[in-house]
Amino acid sequence: MWRLFFDVLAARFGNVGWWTLMNYGYAELESETGSFDLEPEDEAERYPIALYHHVATMVPVAGCDVLEIGSGRGGGASYVARYLKPRSMVGIDLSGRAVAFSNRRHVVANLHFRQGDAERLPFEDQSFDSVINVESSFCYPSIDGFFAEVKRVLRPGGHLHYTDLRLAHELVAWHAAISRSGLEIVHEQDITTNVIEALRRDSNRRRDGGRRIAGGPFSAIADVFTGVGGTRIPSLLASGGMAYHSFLLRKPPVAQPSAAYAAG
Repeated sequence: MWRLFFDVLAARFGNVGWWTLMNYGYAELESETGSFDLEPEDEAERYPIALYHHVATMVPVAGCDVLEIGSGRGGGASYVARYLKPRSMVGIDLSGRAVAFSNRRHVVANLHFRQGDAERLPFEDQSFDSVINVESSFCYPSIDGFFAEVKRVLRPGGHLHYTDLRLAHELVAWHAAISRSGLEIVHEQDITTNVIEALRRDSNRRRDGGRRIAGGPFSAIADVFTGVGGTRIPSLLASGGMAYHSFLLRKPPVAQPSAAYAAG
């Protein structure tokens, strides 16, 4: 269902170059610091980019081999590749049309996109130092399958930079799945308030952009999809019916032999 949905979007709106990120965004609050600079051509998508900045900078990725699972229209992977300087950056997405758009739109030397399934990654074991997953895992048929594949393709000591939203009654099951994964929680943060603030600040751009894509009788649907203020997602986040968390998870490093064992 999700592959069909995103293929339709990519086919219908494949040349919409200004719409390259599909997440709900992140905004620093007045009590926080951490603003970052962007090139003028990236400023319009500052809040969706800021969600990538928040999660991808939990540990440095410079010089690393990085995979994004669920790369969508490629804007997040492009930000990471251009600004955070990994050695290599691969974006993988279920939608072949989205992958084709991303490869056309984001021409960066250390970045490429390919089609693939989050639960059957087309990579060898221990291929990456970091995996990034932003607002994508909620639609996977098997969250356990996703985590197992992440663990498989990470090198020992590698990290999953992870952020997503869940309904309030799903939080316990979500944490249980993380516990089953064998990935260690290095850091977890409830960023619901940051996402609410990003949606508030970005609401006019989202409304205008959504209606450029689907106006007239479909404008209400566009508002819901893009997260315009007063629609379902902002309302659920504000009421406590939904929460947005970010995580830094680590694949355990290879255990070192004890001194007695090493001595023979």
